[in-house]
Amino acid sequence: MRRCYLEVTFRKGRALAAYFYLPRRDGDRSVRTERVAGGLVIDFASDGRPIGIEITAPSRLVLGELNQVLSNLGQSPVAREDLVPLAAA
Repeated sequence: MRRCYLEVTFRKGRALAAYFYLPRRDGDRSVRTERVAGGLVIDFASDGRPIGIEITAPSRLVLGELNQVLSNLGQSPVAREDLVPLAAA
């Protein structure tokens, strides 16, 4: 997978959890995690590459915090419209 994308899990019409997939290779698995600000948890592959960000509190996500984490990981920022599914319910 070469593109980033957002996956949201809903329960009773509300976003319960979300995962922001970062570019990854076939067979990549999370071997280490790191908690960062705003209820974000970064997953890393065995070679240290970030492969995804768990959003543990989607209703409290701050776009600026997510973009700061992405910047620190060498990834492109996301636009507010990329996160629309979190507010869809």
